[in-house]
Amino acid sequence: MTIAGSDSGGGAGIQADLKTFSALGVYGMSAITAVTVQNTKGVTGYEELSPEAVGDQIRAVVGDIGAGAAKTGMLASAAIVDAVADAVAETGLGNLVVDPVFVSKHGHPLLQEDAVAALRDRLVPLATIVTPNLHEAGGLAGFRVASREDMERAAAAILNLGPRAVLVKGGHLEGEAAPDLYAEDGGMEWLEGERVDTPHTHGTGCVLSAAITAFLARGEELLEATRRGKAFVTEAIRHSLAIGQGVGPANPLWQ
Repeated sequence: MTIAGSDSGGGAGIQADLKTFSALGVYGMSAITAVTVQNTKGVTGYEELSPEAVGDQIRAVVGDIGAGAAKTGMLASAAIVDAVADAVAETGLGNLVVDPVFVSKHGHPLLQEDAVAALRDRLVPLATIVTPNLHEAGGLAGFRVASREDMERAAAAILNLGPRAVLVKGGHLEGEAAPDLYAEDGGMEWLEGERVDTPHTHGTGCVLSAAITAFLARGEELLEATRRGKAFVTEAIRHSLAIGQGVGPANPLWQ
């Protein structure tokens, strides 16, 4: 199940998540949090659903069909974060992947400032794994993250908030590699990856977190699900789509 915003351009959010679920052989369901107005050139606006409607979507799906795993993406506001946290706790939803979406690929805010504290206090402690990029890791940890050393400090700080594991994504670091840092109570491990040379990277964070969610639903252990999710999104980036006039999307249907 994906709990996220709709991307009218189809490259990120609910649309990218459902494509990823289908590509990896799991049945996808959704709770939509907001409807964005966007294309490859950027986000020009969005409209939130009511927190009640968001929570009720989660309860409707989990209470009837059930969910082997779930992920969150764009949550927009503190009230929606609270509604999601309440519904997740009430339904006992396990295998929760929290992708703390702060801004779009184009730099447009997708999470109100007062919602960061709600995310940190209410939802992150419920997470099986949290998957922040450098900017998001800094927002959760409370300091700027710009190096491998910073990533290690941030991972430790985020673990202290209560999730089982953290994956700090290093795609915005300088250099030829794309290193991510996996951390849980047992220690830290660098997941080294190839940096694919393409400007078309819209939706990569969504595809990664959705892939991890799908592998968890298929019964993979957490670290292996994370490794396989990283390998999957690398290929989705390699096969990205040069569509539109701006930043094209990663392609979760590359297979």
